[in-house]
Amino acid sequence: MSKGNQNSQVVDTETTKKEKKGYKLLWIIISFIVLIAILLLPTPAGLPVMAKMTLAILAFAVIMWVTEAVSYPVSATLILGLIILLLGFSPVQNLSEQLGNPKNGDAIIKGSEILGTNNALTLAFSGFSTSAVALVAAALFLAAAMQETNLHKRLALLVLSVVGNKTKNIVIGAILVSIVLAFFVPSSTARAGAVVPILLGMIAAFKVSKESKLASLLIITSVQAVSIWNIGIKTAAAQNIVAINFINQNLGHDVSWGEWFMYAAPWSVLMSIALYFIMIKVMPPERESIEGGKALIKKELNQLGPVKPSEWRLIVISLLLLVFWSTEKVLHPIDSASITLIALGIMLLPKIGVITWKGVENKIPWGTIIVFGVGISLGNVLLKTGAAQWLSDQTFGLMGLKGLPIIATIALITLFNILIHLGFASATSLSSALIPVFISLTSTLHLGDQSIGFVLIQQFVISFGFLLPVSAPQNMLAYGTDTFTVKDFLKSGIPLTIVGYILVIIFSLTYWKWLGLV
Repeated sequence: MSKGNQNSQVVDTETTKKEKKGYKLLWIIISFIVLIAILLLPTPAGLPVMAKMTLAILAFAVIMWVTEAVSYPVSATLILGLIILLLGFSPVQNLSEQLGNPKNGDAIIKGSEILGTNNALTLAFSGFSTSAVALVAAALFLAAAMQETNLHKRLALLVLSVVGNKTKNIVIGAILVSIVLAFFVPSSTARAGAVVPILLGMIAAFKVSKESKLASLLIITSVQAVSIWNIGIKTAAAQNIVAINFINQNLGHDVSWGEWFMYAAPWSVLMSIALYFIMIKVMPPERESIEGGKALIKKELNQLGPVKPSEWRLIVISLLLLVFWSTEKVLHPIDSASITLIALGIMLLPKIGVITWKGVENKIPWGTIIVFGVGISLGNVLLKTGAAQWLSDQTFGLMGLKGLPIIATIALITLFNILIHLGFASATSLSSALIPVFISLTSTLHLGDQSIGFVLIQQFVISFGFLLPVSAPQNMLAYGTDTFTVKDFLKSGIPLTIVGYILVIIFSLTYWKWLGLV
């Protein structure tokens, strides 16, 4: 490459960086302008000042999340500060009971008295005191243990070694790997991070172009399968835990691992079958087989060597976890969070454990835990101040949902949910923003016993990350491989979303109805 070309590339890169920086700065400014504008608006009748403050924070958060103007942990920290300040200087206005009867000294704050920053601080950090945060944190350690021992890679290779050289079989293998890993690796990014490099290795080893349909087919299939099984298994994704926490706290039912699996797994099985046929149809591979593919898998397995003692211990712990998760409320009363924390304690023990704190602390995305806790806090505040109820009434009241059959309501809200997901890169953030609103909607529509089912179905839809690379972190990981374009992703994403939507309607009319969910 000539020096001139190199200089040109450097200039282009610097220009792109400046443009991106300018773009981000613009959205930061817009976020604050929207926040201030809502604060200055007259407070509608029947809406507490504190609720208006919360809605202003929600608007600020949504713009930050959608545009990724700053990183998620940074936006979470800003949201914390806003909750403390804006709610701290707001009058309680007869919200005492919902807010947990906050006190000024020994007296409960009532009426027009200011909440105070100390009480607001408690609300701001309420999300961190939930079992959901403990479960997510423990799950992240489990995912790190899988990466530390390479057990997730070994599992992926073993599944692929069975399917053979035929392209169609490798596609099935990529789907099966995502299913198997979903049971044991509670992180969608970690699952994608296990299977994508293996598939890339197969593509590279046999001189298949990264721009080929075969490469696109294998990589897209693997991450779409990850998204499908985020829905099928409760512990597969953090956003599920957000929803379960809100359902437990506000609707009084803790959905067990087994209940979730019974509701969602059949849907995910059918979606996995649909994924296979859709991918083969929209992205037919140039060749019917990858010669030597099996030999490559065998070579990679040999490089891993025999199963290490630490892997055997992790296998035992993972299988026991799966048994305890799946028998929750059936054979024992221990909840998923407690079980996972006990497993984490065992994994960290010297000699009999699998990992050391020092070994995995750099592999834990601590920012994710912060975002997760703040997301739950924001949801709690939306519910406690009445902001979620007001937003639900105003937003969905215009849709004329009252008096409609439950199936029509599910159909309309599901469509709304799919469309709004186009703007969100994080399903966890989307759950934090929408699940409190959906819970409030159940009250508006007087859904009664159908409330839990309605909210749960909408949580399934929140995990629809099928349409765009930016719709989910695992999609972005795959997009970074340069094996497909946004257009390629849409080719599979649009039919997958349509099939998923139709299946939600069919399941609501049949299977979920038979189970008493709706």
